[in-house]
Amino acid sequence: MDYVLDTSALFSMQDLPPEVRCFTTPGVIRELERYGDKRSDLWGELLIVSEPTSTSLRKVREAASRTGDSTRLSPTDIEVLALALELKAQVLSDDYSLQNLATYLGIPFMPVGLKGIKDLRRWRWRCTGCGKIFEKEMPDCPICGSKLRSTMSRKD
Repeated sequence: MDYVLDTSALFSMQDLPPEVRCFTTPGVIRELERYGDKRSDLWGELLIVSEPTSTSLRKVREAASRTGDSTRLSPTDIEVLALALELKAQVLSDDYSLQNLATYLGIPFMPVGLKGIKDLRRWRWRCTGCGKIFEKEMPDCPICGSKLRSTMSRKD
């Protein structure tokens, strides 16, 4: 099986898994560079950097909107999932929102340094004033004007 690694996986790992192809995205490499992590230079050809297609990116963004993960995932997270979707690869990540969307999309994942999620979750937003629950994020409650806070629930 091929693996697609996100930034959290690369930060947690000392070596790449042997005897498998490991992919990542340009966004992950930029994040490593931003934090001064030089391991990607050492891994050289063992880590294949590839960009997902616009079709895969669109599918992942649409799914993120349905689960409510769209506000919790970075553009790099979206890239990682899109590439894994294209390659039919397993994602290595400790990011819970990324794992949640991977579960929704049927992409296998494996945590690297933390315990992984067990159940698919859906994000909703609850008004801090009137308590009304909304399926989509908004700047404030259209009923009473109070702020909304994200809340997680099991997939319904």
